[in-house]
Amino acid sequence: MVGHSGLEPVGRRPESGGWTPAVLPRMSTLTLGPFNRVEGDLEVQLEVADGRVREARVNSPLYRGFEQILQGKDPRDTLVITPRICGICSVSQSMAAAYALADAAGVAMPPNGELATNLVLACENLADHLTHFYLFFMPDFARPVYADRPWYADTEARFRALSGSAAGVVLPARAHFMHIMGLLAGKWPHSLSLQPGGTAKPVQAQERIRLLAILAAFRHFLERETFGDPLESVVAMDSARALDAWSARDPGRGDLRRFLRIADDLGLAELGRATDRFMSYGAYPGGGTRLFRSGLWSDNGPQPLDLATIAEDMSHSWMVGVDALHPADGVTIPDAEKARAYSWCKAPRLAGEVLEVGALARQLIDGHPLIRDLVAESGGNVSNRVIARLLEIARVLMAMEDWVKAIVPGEPFCGQTAIPDEASGVGLVEAARGSLGHWLAIRRGRILNYQIIAPTTWNFSPRDTAGVPGALEQALVGAEVRPGETTPIAVQHIVRSFDPCMVCTVH
Repeated sequence: MVGHSGLEPVGRRPESGGWTPAVLPRMSTLTLGPFNRVEGDLEVQLEVADGRVREARVNSPLYRGFEQILQGKDPRDTLVITPRICGICSVSQSMAAAYALADAAGVAMPPNGELATNLVLACENLADHLTHFYLFFMPDFARPVYADRPWYADTEARFRALSGSAAGVVLPARAHFMHIMGLLAGKWPHSLSLQPGGTAKPVQAQERIRLLAILAAFRHFLERETFGDPLESVVAMDSARALDAWSARDPGRGDLRRFLRIADDLGLAELGRATDRFMSYGAYPGGGTRLFRSGLWSDNGPQPLDLATIAEDMSHSWMVGVDALHPADGVTIPDAEKARAYSWCKAPRLAGEVLEVGALARQLIDGHPLIRDLVAESGGNVSNRVIARLLEIARVLMAMEDWVKAIVPGEPFCGQTAIPDEASGVGLVEAARGSLGHWLAIRRGRILNYQIIAPTTWNFSPRDTAGVPGALEQALVGAEVRPGETTPIAVQHIVRSFDPCMVCTVH
């Protein structure tokens, strides 16, 4: 297990790759769940010793079965069915399905199609990031448990759930920003405009002007409320030292600075460290490249991504079988009575390794200097995940402005697509929460097999055959459990730092 700053390591990984927990006295067990402000159902069982989490097991307790629902359907039905996996990240599911069909059909999007679909996906991802920060994550610091902290009064007035001042400005700004969905996708969630060849909704010249106005308004909100500075200044920060200097220059200006003050006081950079191995499929394609690069990150730095080494271990999942299978050959057959199992979530691994996905992984692998310096200093943790998410908002919004300007009204937005009767395809997307993949097999014009690995499947997986815990299970080890706590506040910070979407996990 990764040792945390200020905490004793609580386990070790033998050379065999197995997991041997340390022996600690005064053991107790806590079962947490359901969690509030988390999308879907989540249960966490904690073994606690000496006021610290010694071991964790993460359970996704609701099975939904979309992979089974899709079997035997017309391949084009995926564009209708998979968005229903989740109402929060439905565009991500739509895009992954569209990319899988495009891969199977061998079709490429025209430039306008790439621009428009990127805009739709980016709109959903940024709305997710914004909602997570203001409505899911920050309200935890307005709880009475922190009433003795010097920043509490300001934080409670700003972020108190439902009634804090932030909600009054964030919700209208988010609603106005989401008008992009109406212009480009018709509706949200569950749009039908996203297709393998692009988008069925072309953009007229006057709509480009309206899109730019919406983006300008959202930029104004971010620069006034979230950052207290131009986006360019935020994106330009290139080190932890630069971030500290920026925060100290005007500590009361902008909600990112408010968070940094809290993070420094509570030591959030020492909380929730997991594998320090990260993955990104790469995000927002255009012109043969991507806004954010694909790849892996580990102790050896950046490495290329080999999709052939992905496998889903089912040894501790309520699924038939124990072998680790590549998703192209995956099987989803429920077995609710399976011995040793404790979750409906499978355990995806890449070359046998546990990985973390999300905004931190994307920005690290893409090479943003601030994130690389933060990770070099303290690894993946609660603070760095939040900083990366907010940095990504700034970077993507600036890219969205360029994408709108690059649209050429009158040029094609969607290529014609004929789905073959015999084919296979893969659709890879970076959703707000991380790497999302759809694997499709078509036989005799019908879906033979459909397998999905969602971001939270990577982050919230159970143990594998070797007994190695998933990313969240590792991140929870060492978290403080205060006397009398039944739902430890430190555990809640760690869980929410991943921004889980459990309904996608149990698709």
